[in-house]
Amino acid sequence: MRKRVLTVALVVAVCSSLTFTSCIGSFGLTNKVLAWNDTVGNKFVNELVFLAFWILPVYEVTAIADLLVLNSIEFWSGSNPVACGTKVIDTDNGRYLVKCDGKGYDVVNETSGETVRLDFLEEENSWAVNVDGEEHVFMTFVDDDHVKMITPDGDYSTVELSNRGVLAYENIASMPAMAKN
Repeated sequence: MRKRVLTVALVVAVCSSLTFTSCIGSFGLTNKVLAWNDTVGNKFVNELVFLAFWILPVYEVTAIADLLVLNSIEFWSGSNPVACGTKVIDTDNGRYLVKCDGKGYDVVNETSGETVRLDFLEEENSWAVNVDGEEHVFMTFVDDDHVKMITPDGDYSTVELSNRGVLAYENIASMPAMAKN
């Protein structure tokens, strides 16, 4: 009986969300729970948590919340309230605050106070960095397997999204540093 009610509720939720917003949405809350599960332990622990979350209906509740509320907010406002937030990242070079506003990221160096803005430009399918009010595109998606990346001389190079492609780009990007040594 419980499964039947849950199934009917899920069908109604899907139909309602498609009728009212015609937006698939990013399913930010569900994806955050899935991402958290991926950090819990090894693949066996992750699988056990995954199964437990289906039995306890954690995933069902997050999916319904995404369908009925969060994806609708994302459609009408342009940003998902769950996707936003601030994370602290400690590195050997200092501590950084990464603030997400649903449209991009502000990266703040806590020591110097310097801020760098990263924006996704949907119309160009590109990522850009904004420093001191000046926007510079550094990566453009070509297709599912390739991106165009800026090179140290200001040109762009097509990079294959694979270990080999990233290593080749890393070599291109480090050329000026090697030339100085």
